[in-house]
Parts: sequence; structure tokens; C-alpha cells
Amino acid sequence: METRSIYSAIIVVTVAVCYYKALDCGFVFDDMSAIVENKDLRPRTPVANLFWNDFWGTPMKMEKSHKSYRPLCVLTFRMNYAISELEPMSYHLVNVVLHAIVCLLFMKVCNMFLKELTSFLAALLFAVHPIHTEAVTGVVGRAEALSSIFFLAALITYSKCTSYHGKIQWPPLIGTVVMVTIAMLCKEQGITVIGVCCVYEVFVAQRASFQELLSILLSFVRGKPHIPAWLKNSIVRAIFLVGTTVFLLMARIKVMGAQLPVFTRYDNPASMENAPARQLTYNYLLPINAWLLLFPSGLCCDWTMGTIPVISSVLDPRNLITVGFYAVLGKFIHFMLQQQDKRNRVIIMSLSLMILPFVPASNLFFPVGFVVAERILYTPSMGFSMLVALGFQILLDNKQNLKPLLWGMLSLLLLTHSVKTFVRNGDWESEYSIFRSALKVNTKNAKLFNNVGHALEKFEKYAEALEYFEKAVSVQHDDIGAHINVGRTYNNLNMSKEAEAAYRRALSYFPQVQPGKSYQARIAPNHLNVYLNLASLVSKDPSRLMEADKYLKTAVSMRPDYVQGYINRGDILVKQGQKEEALKVYKTALQYEPDNADVLYNIGVVLLELERPEEARKSFEAALNSEPDHSQSLYNSAIMIQESGEQKMWPEGIRRLKKLIKREPEDAKYYFTLGMLHMDMQDYKEAEKDFKNCIKFDPLFRSALFNLALMLNNNLNRPMDTLPYLETLIQKKYFKVFIM
Repeated sequence: METRSIYSAIIVVTVAVCYYKALDCGFVFDDMSAIVENKDLRPRTPVANLFWNDFWGTPMKMEKSHKSYRPLCVLTFRMNYAISELEPMSYHLVNVVLHAIVCLLFMKVCNMFLKELTSFLAALLFAVHPIHTEAVTGVVGRAEALSSIFFLAALITYSKCTSYHGKIQWPPLIGTVVMVTIAMLCKEQGITVIGVCCVYEVFVAQRASFQELLSILLSFVRGKPHIPAWLKNSIVRAIFLVGTTVFLLMARIKVMGAQLPVFTRYDNPASMENAPARQLTYNYLLPINAWLLLFPSGLCCDWTMGTIPVISSVLDPRNLITVGFYAVLGKFIHFMLQQQDKRNRVIIMSLSLMILPFVPASNLFFPVGFVVAERILYTPSMGFSMLVALGFQILLDNKQNLKPLLWGMLSLLLLTHSVKTFVRNGDWESEYSIFRSALKVNTKNAKLFNNVGHALEKFEKYAEALEYFEKAVSVQHDDIGAHINVGRTYNNLNMSKEAEAAYRRALSYFPQVQPGKSYQARIAPNHLNVYLNLASLVSKDPSRLMEADKYLKTAVSMRPDYVQGYINRGDILVKQGQKEEALKVYKTALQYEPDNADVLYNIGVVLLELERPEEARKSFEAALNSEPDHSQSLYNSAIMIQESGEQKMWPEGIRRLKKLIKREPEDAKYYFTLGMLHMDMQDYKEAEKDFKNCIKFDPLFRSALFNLALMLNNNLNRPMDTLPYLETLIQKKYFKVFIM
């Protein structure tokens, strides 16, 4: 027990050292969608929503949902948000702690099959393996660690409900089901532990050999079934587990609306290919993943698009790698099925841990939204680590004279992996650093060039961003998103003609509409942004408003659930003076997203212009119910409170304005409206402070100058104090307005 405690302490310290730099990292890549932009993390969102929305906060029933169902993982993000809101360090700290827990549980599982020292080495290799950096340092990778904790807990619990030719222990069996359910609610692949438990039941607990199982199977084929007594209990346990699996899968399918997620060919090019290209490519990805475990040198955060070209012919030499991979795997399987001993049982469990959790992400049974993803190797790498540790133990036992060399080589492996992991953490510091590091090992993925450009855009380095966007176009000429990025950047550089040309090039890559037929192709929502951007660009010319409207009508005809298209089209209709039509368009958008605060706000604005203030106010309030921090709704509702003269609403108006000032302390208009409210309340001292703050941030704010001068003269009896403000009004030719 004391030795095990020392081993545990070493593992925890090793994890802390290797991932120390993770605490300085920000939110990058998928963290932006899952954390920063995810409304499910906010306290105002009912917790129940987590169980109906996907990992990114999109309702599962919607077509654009990613269908990644991980409510318990999102719940932990929500807890982080409750503690530190969007402070990244707390999120990263939790991830590192969870990784340490996984390592300790993994060592406990290894102790079920290996010697204590060998189990420690397997866990240590797992702890420092560089392939885990994405799962640990990337915040969204928490789903892997959380799921793995309950995955391992389920296996440990299951081992207590079975024994060699023993009876069923129901409490731990039920406990296993609970652990499996929790694992699946953290990440989908958690359900695969049921398969691992079945393998454990047959080959470890009951020590069945392949020959014994084959004879039982042949007895059924011959019509003389012979079921040993021990197998009957195993079948009951297996039926209970498999029945649970079926139930969980049915529940999962119901939640996702019986729809598979929609991915584009940019996410997973092989998924759009026909046979045999699709099958050849998917099988080739297996040795690619195995190589990442064996030699994790060239790590990359994004393997989509053209990173791994599709294998379109059986004559492609890369198929030899696939054949070699299956040959090695077949040799392992042949060896482990030859006899039944402790070593073979370890190999069986290692392979089951390596293969079964990987199956859902393998693309072999259904397409997923990526080609290769390093974080999905988190759980499978447990089986790999066990195999390496077992191999080391075998060499030690059989090559006594090479002990110093073997220990030296293992120490070098652990050291290099630790250093690689430590250094790799630095790559995840920011979006710019992670995508730049990816380009060092992968220049075939246009998405990486696009993402470096996006990172530069955030710092308004548009000229540099343009270089990366144009490089993305050169890498993949039909990348619609890259052309959109080029156009947007030209627009930011005030190069309108070039921007319009880039947008039109993007449009040329859309599937063409056939006359007389409806548009059938599925278009990614972000690609439809080309219509929004082009409409926004041409609408700067009042004579082209109808053209802008045409683009937006096309966008929503392609995807009727494209809410942003309705929002922008409503804005164009307002500019054209078609307010009633704009109202209809906004209400259509609400049919798809009833709680969209931007749509509700726009409806309120149009209702105000149609002189329907009560309805407008209700719309602003609905927007705030959906998104309490919606700035425009807060401000406009506060103005309406001030203008309405409803004294009972004045405190609420002040609260809303102060909330806005706290978030944007240099916005002059908030102080002005607050000053007007304080004037209505006859709190002239506070009103004076508000108007002076307004003038501090906008010295030429005419209404603030006028009202402050008026109040000083009429209400505070300080006519001499009005002189500076009157002088400003006169100098700027506002005096005429003042005396009116």
C-alpha cells in the first residue's frame, strides 16, 4: 500500500509538471464555441436545457446541431462559469486535475492484470503521452477525461460483480450500469465500456479460451447446444449490459431527433466519396492513428480538409501501410487466442481498451465530423500504454543482461514524452500560437491558414490576415469560407471592389440551382455568410438595396432555418421603408429561434417606428428574458422607461443603465439617459454627475450640454456655471437649438 501511494504521488507530480503551462493558456479553437459563446453556461439558462441541447448549446432537434450530446460535461463548464465566469485558468486547472484522476484510476485498472511496478509504468506513460495535450490543455477535451473516469470506474465496478464460475453480484452490476450511463453523458464513446466489460467477463473473469468458445458455438451449429453452467451466469450479465446499451442508444437517438449530424466535405472529404475510395481512406486512417500513438512528433490541432488526401485507387501505395497495419493486428489477435494465460489476458484487455473506445470515431460504421482528431485517442491510448508496459515487463523477465539498457531506454522515452508534452502546452496558449504550430507540420489544410488569419483579424492586422486567407485559397481553391474571408478582409481594408469580386468567386463554388427544381444541396450556415456579406456591401449604395434583398432571399431559400439571413433581410426592408414586410420577416425568424434576442430586439425597433410602443416594449422585455445582458434591449427599454414617465419603473431603468455603464464605462449615451432619468426624479445632483460624465467621454454631446446648462440655470440656481457649456454650444453653432 505504501509503494502504491508513492507511485500515485509520482504520477500526480508528473502531471502537474507536464501541464503546468496549461494554466496560462486561454480559450482556443473549439473552446470558443463550447465555452465563450455557449449560452448553456450562463446562469440565466435553465439547467434542464443542457439535456436537450448539444455540446455547443444548439438544440439537438435542429438540423445544424452537431449532435454531440454531453450534458454532464457542459454542467461542469457551467460550474466553472459560476465560479470564475470566463477566466480560463480555472477551466484548465479542472482539466489537469481530471487528467491526474484518470491516471490514478488507470493504474488501478492495470493492477488487475499487471504487476504493481508495470502498472505504474503504464500509468506514467499514459500521464506524459503528448497525444493527450489536446484533450487536457484544450478545455473541450474535458469530455474525454470525464468520460474516461467513469469508463474506468465502470470496469472496476464490473470486476466486483463477477468471478470465476461465480454467481451474479447484482449491486455492483447495477452500479456498473450507472457508471456507464454517466460516462455516456460525459461523452458518447463512454458506452463502449460495456463491450470492454463483456470481453473482461469472457476472457478474464471466466478464463475462457478461444477453443472452448468455438466448441460451444459448433454445438449450436450441429443442433446439440451445450451451454456450461458458468456461461449461463455470464450470459445473464451480458444480456443485462447489452439491454442497457440498447436502452441508452434508443434514448440517445430520441434526444437527437433520429437524425445524424450533417457534415460537409471540408470536414471529412472521404465521407463524400463513393466506394472504394471511402473505404480505402477510412481504413488507411487506422494506421495513421496508430502512428500518432507510436511516434507523437508531428501533432496538429486540425486534420480536416486536404490534410490526408483521399485514396481513390487500390493501386495507391498507401494501401500497403493499411495492409501492414492489419497484418500486425492480425498477428496480435492470433497470438492472444492461441492459449489462455495471464499474458494473453493482458493482451486481450489491452486491445479491447485500444480498439473498442475508438470504434465510434473510426468512420467505419458512420461518418464523423473529422478525419483524425488527437483527443479521441485519449481513452484508446490506455490500451496502447498497457501493451508497451507489458512488452517492457517481458523484456525485463527474459533479457536480464540488458536490464540497464532497457531501463535507460524507457527513461529516455518517458523523458522525451514529458518534454514534448510540456512544450506542446505552450502551443495552446492562444489561437495564433496553436494554428501557427499546426502549419509547421501540416500545410495541406486550408482551414489552418484561415484560422491564423482569423487570429490576426482579432488584432486588426488585416493586411497580414489577408496573406493567410489568400494562401488558404491557393491551398484549396474551392474553399468557399476562404473566399469569404478574403472578401471580408478587403472590406475591412476599404477595398470594396476587391471585396465584391472575392464574394462573387465564393458564390461560383455553390452548387448551381437547376431551373424548375428546388435547391436540394445542404449548405453549411457559415458558407451562407457570403450572401450576408455581399448584401451588406452592396447596401451601402442606396440604389442597390433591391439587389441586397435578392441575395438575402436566396440565402433563406437555401436554408429556411438560416435566422441571420432573416435578420439582415429585415434590416434591408427597413431601409427601403417596408416596415410591415420587415416585421413579417423577423417573425418568420422567430419560428426557428423563438428566443433569439437579436430578432426580438429588431421587432421592438420596427414596432417603435410603426408607433406601437407597448408592443415594442414587450418585445424588448422578451429579448431581455432570453438574454438579460443584451445591450441594445437594455438601452432602448431604459429610454422607453424614461420617456414613459412611469415612476414605478424608474429604479429598473436606472439599474439597466448602470449595468450597461459597468460593462461599457466610456459610452457617453448611457450617462446621458441616466441623467435624464435622474432629472425626472428631481435628483439634480446625480443628474449633474451623469451629464458631466457624458461630456467627459463626448465633449460635443449636444443634448447633454443643453440639458446640463438648462438644469444648472433653472433647477440648481447656478447660472454662472452654465457659461462653459453655453460657450461650447455657441462655438459649435448649437446656440440656436439651445434658445429654441
